[in-house]
Amino acid sequence: MNYWILALTFISVNLDFFFMLIFLLKKYKLSKVMIGYLLGNIILLTASFVIGKALAAFLPEWLLGILGILPIYMAFHDDDDDDGEKATHKSEIWTVLITYLSVCAGCNLSIFLPVLVGETVTNFLITLVFIGALTILAVLVIKLVADIPAVSNMMEKHGEKLMKICYVLIGLYVFWDSGLISHLIALF
Repeated sequence: MNYWILALTFISVNLDFFFMLIFLLKKYKLSKVMIGYLLGNIILLTASFVIGKALAAFLPEWLLGILGILPIYMAFHDDDDDDGEKATHKSEIWTVLITYLSVCAGCNLSIFLPVLVGETVTNFLITLVFIGALTILAVLVIKLVADIPAVSNMMEKHGEKLMKICYVLIGLYVFWDSGLISHLIALF
């Protein structure tokens, strides 16, 4: 498992949610936000892994490299429904979880699926721990920097571009790592 790609994937699929975290952290307790966000990541990573395993049972690994098109597609697809209505619930954890799933489900599934498709159960469990640690770290860092005007201005101006660049890099990595490119070169 390439932890740099995992970290890049985590950052790119959660970049837009980092803004939401600023608002959620101002409204709810740190622990509640952290638990809801962590649960959302675990749910979406598990779904990506299970779907990837199902596909891997029927298709060769090099052909699964075609899934690298998903992150590249996400980079060039403008999804304006990310700011959809968020349901209000009594539980702060539930509210954060539902908000995260409604904002990030499509991106996370399409981006993490190609990254996790060929991984073993052991590597997947290590990935859950790694992403869990990144989730906790992200909440703590965002809590610390949320009030710095320069940070919010930079993210507002360049956050979308940075996210798209990350998606393209992840897609290209999936193409390369799966052996798809070398398989296609061998055909010619």
